[in-house]
Parts: sequence; structure tokens; C-alpha cells
Amino acid sequence: MASAPQAAALPMFYQDLMPLNSRDHAEWTAQATDKATWMVNQHAIPLTAEEFIQAQRHFPIIFSNAADPVPLALMAMNEGINTFFDDEGKLIEPVYVPAYARRYPYMLAKLTPETDELSLCFDPTSNLLGENPEGARLFENGEPTDATKATLEFCKNFEEAGMRTQAFVEDLKKHNLLMDGEVSIQGPEGTQPFVYRGFKMVDQEKLRDLRGDVLRQFNQSGALALIFAHLFSLEHMSTVFSRQLQQGKGPAPVAVGAA
Repeated sequence: MASAPQAAALPMFYQDLMPLNSRDHAEWTAQATDKATWMVNQHAIPLTAEEFIQAQRHFPIIFSNAADPVPLALMAMNEGINTFFDDEGKLIEPVYVPAYARRYPYMLAKLTPETDELSLCFDPTSNLLGENPEGARLFENGEPTDATKATLEFCKNFEEAGMRTQAFVEDLKKHNLLMDGEVSIQGPEGTQPFVYRGFKMVDQEKLRDLRGDVLRQFNQSGALALIFAHLFSLEHMSTVFSRQLQQGKGPAPVAVGAA
């Protein structure tokens, strides 16, 4: 049996990783599901830059508070909550679902630290792949089926989009455009506002002060449109907070004047 990828830590959603191959999985199939259980209670989902335009229609887009910030689509303002997927993992209403979530249970990974080659792997704990005769076959006559080829292509495209996203974030860092974010949202009447921190956002003052040649470069590369999509999306923070309250998942209110 092929060995599992060697990694110190697995990405969000993934509990384990195994390489997909025609020898060990010749009779395996992929199961269709309308329940993305991996999305339950996940409030922030990684996003690639080219998804900003679609995602900003539904979610706030922020950047993680890390040395190498990652764009995130906020599906709730508080950890452990997802206001767009119910407790069974069903999508509550039609919204854009980030590619990171649609990729699961697959991903490309290195089988050994020494190699640069990426192999198509899957999370065996997902129960979405197995020897179920009713699913879509992964291999036929020892060769990947069209469905498996499409999955591989999707994962390759995702990796390439991830590299472009890293380059976009590096440009933001290079020009010192990311700042510590803070947002205050008023809760129910008579309660103190809820203040959210611990994320990064584009500094609009520094954006306005950019040299003309840098702005032209950003405009020509498409980065400026992405920046504005991010900034416009922040208006959704109060909407997502309201969704939490409507679903009974809001944070505990603190009365005005309380210590």
C-alpha cells in the first residue's frame, strides 16, 4: 500500500491523508452528498484571490492575523458557528461556496518531504470514498475515470490559484497595506457593542497614499479590483452578525453600564 503523505500538521477539515491510486482503490467509488459536514461550525474558510468577486456578494473577506496572512470568507463573526450551513452540513440558502470547501475530501500533497511532486490524496475518514457500488467509480481498467481526472484538474487549479493568492498578499505586504482590523457592531438595544479584533484588512488611508505608478500596476494586474472587493465585502459583517442573532447563535449581550 502506498504510504501516506508525511506532514507535521494537516489543513483545516482533514483528519488524515492517503494517496489515491488504482492498485489500492481499483473498486472504490465516490459518494455524492448534499451534507458538507466538514463545514459545520466552521466560521472562516480560506479563499483564493480570484474568488473575491463572487464571495464578496455574500461574505466579509478578511485576512488572517499571521505573518503570512490568508484571505478568509467569514461565515460567522464568532468561532464555532456557521450561519450558512445548518447543523447537518446542508446549505441553508444558495450562496457561493469557496473552492477550499468544495475540494474536500481531496487535495494535492507531497508523499515525502524530499519530493517536489504533488499527488492526489484524500481524507479516508470522510466516508465519501469507498467500496460502494452505487457511487461514481474512481478507476476503470486501471485508469482514472473522467470524474477522477476532473477532480485532479480542480485540485491543480486550486493550487495554482493559491500561488497567485500568495503573490497578491505579498504585494499588499510589500506596500504595507495591511493593518490590524477592528469592527464594532451594535447588539440588541440597551447592550454594549460587540468589538471584533484579531484579523487584518486593507488600510484605506495607505491605499489612497500609494504612488501613481503603484496604483497603475495594481490596476493592470487586477489587484485593485480585488482590494475593492475586499473593502466592499466588509459591509457584510453586520449582516452576518444579524444572521447569528436570528439563528440564536449570537454572543451573550452585556448591558450598558455593566462592568
